[in-house]
Amino acid sequence: QVQLVESGGGLVQAGGSLRLACVAAGSTFGINAMGWYQQAPGKQRELVASIASGGSTNYADSVKGRFTISRGSAKNTVYLPMNSLKPEDTAVYYCTVRRWGINYWGNGTLVTVSS
Repeated sequence: QVQLVESGGGLVQAGGSLRLACVAAGSTFGINAMGWYQQAPGKQRELVASIASGGSTNYADSVKGRFTISRGSAKNTVYLPMNSLKPEDTAVYYCTVRRWGINYWGNGTLVTVSS
């Protein structure tokens, strides 16, 4: 089992920045991909960014150039600095990791961007 703990959400004004962090604990050996999803009220959960074990990244078009995903040196931590935040970025952000073909999810951290 893998446990994920997210942090860094909060309330920020449009144009501001936040940095999300997620730490994986438990059986972390074998984790390959890590990523972040967002779920806005009344909407489906959508990919924001992901990073593979080799370092390749993938971003939603809406966040390209504003968000940057990275993994910590210990490889069990993933970060998401978010810049130039917009009200439409308001959502619960979920950390996810993939290990031996199984996806694990955190409980989410709320990001609210005021206009």
